[in-house]
Amino acid sequence: MSEWFEAPAWEERYAQSDAVFSGRVNPQLVAEVADLPAGSALDAGCGEGADVFWLASRGWRVTGTDFSSVVLEKNAARAGELALQIEWVQADLRTWDPPRGQYDLVTSHFVHQTGAAFFRRLAAAVAPGGQLLVVLHSPLDLKTTMGRPNVPEGFWTAEEIADAMDLTGWQVITAEARPRPAQDPDGREITIHDTVFRARRS
Repeated sequence: MSEWFEAPAWEERYAQSDAVFSGRVNPQLVAEVADLPAGSALDAGCGEGADVFWLASRGWRVTGTDFSSVVLEKNAARAGELALQIEWVQADLRTWDPPRGQYDLVTSHFVHQTGAAFFRRLAAAVAPGGQLLVVLHSPLDLKTTMGRPNVPEGFWTAEEIADAMDLTGWQVITAEARPRPAQDPDGREITIHDTVFRARRS
């Protein structure tokens, strides 16, 4: 993948701006998790932490991971301002093994350095009875004017995620390309799709 997806590029990007993203929680996290009872959660590839802060505000005990030390320092400062107890871990998700069987919820949104091994490591971190939620840009978006990164290997369907995992002992709850409205870089109203894969461990 290009250098744009390496840690130094993101360190620079986060250092140059107070906010790179909107600061809003990802809508698919709300749609899939809002009704779950709070427990322990891992957000793999948390970026500026909008999902982490949303979960923590709802009573979850959250660990947020990212490979940018700059963004994690910013997140820790904001958590202090909000009086939220959150654990922050610097890790490269391409090689990091999270603690096995520790979390009631493991979630990851729009992490492009994905692959079968990545999904399996996330699944291994889910506790019995817990849930895994992976949300990615759908391959359908590569045919739109949204201007997605030119890394087709980072775009998976829900069926491909399922095929990459050993789902013995799992119940698949959601596996779809979910449409939502958006504006492309030229301000045109278009429809994009999020790949949403959610499963519960027995």
